[in-house]
Amino acid sequence: MTTIERREVAEGKVRAAEDAVARLKEGFSEAGITLPSLRVDPVSCAGSDPAPLIDLGRCNLDTALRLSAVLEAEGKART
Repeated sequence: MTTIERREVAEGKVRAAEDAVARLKEGFSEAGITLPSLRVDPVSCAGSDPAPLIDLGRCNLDTALRLSAVLEAEGKART
């Protein structure tokens, strides 16, 4: 694989991670939840073969309880 091809693959991985963050933000927003630190972890995107990680970040207790309520409701809806 050439350097250009590796760069294109790396850029594709980072774009996919950015798209995932956008989708998560939209989904959380629809549920009335904001995760202020939600982002692509920049360190995981470094190097010639990045493995992007999504950093969900920290949240306060109210947000954690709202997230768990949404997950519980989804779990019940699937059964």
